[in-house]
Amino acid sequence: MQYLLNDRQQEACFATDGPLLILAGAGSGKTRVITHRIAYLIEECGVNPYNILAITFTNKAAREMRERVDNLIGFGAESVWVSTFHSMCVRILRKHVEKLGRASAFTIYDTDDSKGIIRDVLKYLGMDPKLYPERLVLSVISKAKEQYMSPDDYEKEHATSYRDQQLASAYREYQKRLAANNAFDFDDLIYQTIFLFETNPDVLLEYQERFRYIMVDEYQDTNFTQFKLVEMLARKYRNICVVGDDDQSIYKFRGADITNILSFENQYEGCKVVKLEQNYRSTSNILNAANHVISHNQGRKDKTLWTEQEEGEKITYTRYGNEYDEATGVASEISKLIGEGQAADEIAVLYRTNAQSRLLEEKMLLANIPYRIYGGQNFYARKEIKDIVCYLKLLVNPSDNESLKRIINVPKRGIGATTVGKVEDFSLENGMSMYDALLDMDIVPGIDRAKSKLSEFMDLMEGIRTMISDGAFASEAFDKLIETTGYVELLQAEGTEEAKGRIENIDELRNKIVTYEQSAEQPNLTELLEEIALVADTDEEDAEGAPGRVTLMTLHSAKGLEFPNVFITGMEERLFPSGMSMDSDDPDAIEEERRLCYVGITRAMKKLYLTGASQRMIHGITNFCEESEFLDEIPKDYIVRKSAPGARMGRTMGKETEGKPYSNEKHGFADYGYGRPKMKDTDYSKTNPYTKNSANPSANPGFGKAFPMGGDTTAYAVGDTVKHLKFGKGVIKAVTPAGSDQELTVEFERVGEKKLFASLVKMKKL
Repeated sequence: MQYLLNDRQQEACFATDGPLLILAGAGSGKTRVITHRIAYLIEECGVNPYNILAITFTNKAAREMRERVDNLIGFGAESVWVSTFHSMCVRILRKHVEKLGRASAFTIYDTDDSKGIIRDVLKYLGMDPKLYPERLVLSVISKAKEQYMSPDDYEKEHATSYRDQQLASAYREYQKRLAANNAFDFDDLIYQTIFLFETNPDVLLEYQERFRYIMVDEYQDTNFTQFKLVEMLARKYRNICVVGDDDQSIYKFRGADITNILSFENQYEGCKVVKLEQNYRSTSNILNAANHVISHNQGRKDKTLWTEQEEGEKITYTRYGNEYDEATGVASEISKLIGEGQAADEIAVLYRTNAQSRLLEEKMLLANIPYRIYGGQNFYARKEIKDIVCYLKLLVNPSDNESLKRIINVPKRGIGATTVGKVEDFSLENGMSMYDALLDMDIVPGIDRAKSKLSEFMDLMEGIRTMISDGAFASEAFDKLIETTGYVELLQAEGTEEAKGRIENIDELRNKIVTYEQSAEQPNLTELLEEIALVADTDEEDAEGAPGRVTLMTLHSAKGLEFPNVFITGMEERLFPSGMSMDSDDPDAIEEERRLCYVGITRAMKKLYLTGASQRMIHGITNFCEESEFLDEIPKDYIVRKSAPGARMGRTMGKETEGKPYSNEKHGFADYGYGRPKMKDTDYSKTNPYTKNSANPSANPGFGKAFPMGGDTTAYAVGDTVKHLKFGKGVIKAVTPAGSDQELTVEFERVGEKKLFASLVKMKKL
């Protein structure tokens, strides 16, 4: 067959034996290389498709790779195992989990399910949820599992900390309850597969023999357990190929460890390295800017993106007066693009934090620009979907106490929390599931008054379980469930728009079930729920699924996507890069922010717009903002800088634009030079922009609009008793001059000490 690849892609494709590291820059065609390499192994090297494993991170990426492999190879392609880490582990555990003392019909718990267990664990152990919030406990457990630490390991690691000893106890009880429910959470899928391999060498050997050629995509995003799992599988034959880009490692907060890719050559002796540096996505101006930014990182593999495409337009950076002006300016520019014939779905607006979307949404609405927020609530996280899925889970796995507790009184059927608690206590004390206890409810004390309601519920469930055991399809069980519970009927009686939306969602769930049944070789409810579980906790929304709408999303959500026109907003110090990274002792913190900037820049195909504000309100206080240091790292040959009316230029606030006057009457923008004066040692968060010319408010850009004044400019003194609109009564403990303003330290009776500015505060002297 013909391999239409460039020289470096061919080199990667034809390097089949031994360890191989493919450093694939943004837009360099890595998926094409992986799929062609699979085809080459099968058609030219005679490798059995059965012996090839390709792993990626998301179901969407796995589907895309699966389709490409099928189209490229044809007959035999179905034997290639293309999978996410979690899907692969589910398949292995389904086959061998009995060796761990579990039943193969285990349930996969999502975050909400896990929260329910943690809530019960905290109550059972007498741990104060205010001191040990559910999210915190789950996060600790998740991180422990990502490091392959058992509850005993965690307890030994933190032997000197009482708080961590308590968390170890919660972790141990949580795992105990998962086992009792015959359930795994997402982290367990990889953790337990590693444990299976460690305790059953014969099982590990089985998969080492099967997967003689292994390829891992997005290797820079792997955590410790993923690294360990791949290492175990590749240990015998060492035909391991990993593909990734250390410059796009931006998920440290999810546990990703960049050292996995940076140290791969040391981990695998004799490793071959191939760099894919030709970009097929962006213009050369955009790539050159990205190269210069990322070159400031120390912890990276050296590579430089290049393209045969045209030079293209220069990047535009616009500095606005405040965040309101910035959002208005972005909306105005988008309106202009659409007016010139640009499709709305070819435009994306990126931002560092979700909070930045609020103003952008408002301005989009005002400008009548259709948009969508990418990464909104997952379909399977919606209440009505969770309810129905929990019914289906319980039908398959009656040991699933968490699902039972969620739906036993949904829709309401008169079964109260007290009754449920008594059933749960009895089941825990007697080592049985709640479902089994209800099958023989006469032995459960204290529930006599609810027996008739409980019997109705159990009759409903057992009736549908009988249907399934008699061979009914999942869609038939679904229809019977909807009919007998009256779930949709109650929503119809409600008659609200929200209820109609919920019914549409339930209809869509049925569509999912029917589609699954039509495509599966041997459709069954267990496999269907497995598919749903593997989608529910991942980034499954289709970025191309919003025709005619501008996409708004965080920079983290943008990875892997591309758009002809991209706006990156909030290019300011302490916003991007974030203040947390700037204050961190971790030298990689700023480097990860720079990698995030690199990812944002390389999403753009034709035109890139950067924006920032000279003032931004944060935590109710107006702050002067320095320009992002990343802007300094883009040479002037690749960027045009503009200032909107009211913007303060450079890092020294209050210094107006030097040089050219405003020249673009249409947009009110002025070009200004590349260089920026250095930042003075001034804390601009303690400066009030509106008192510079209080006699002439109109001289202060944005006065009374973007940041309306909250109170009077009364002079305060230490010892004054005051009353704040929100915080109540207090006493002034300190007064610090701040230009023509005052910074007040106030001790409030109700909320304690607060620092406020006199001119901005809603407060009066008593």
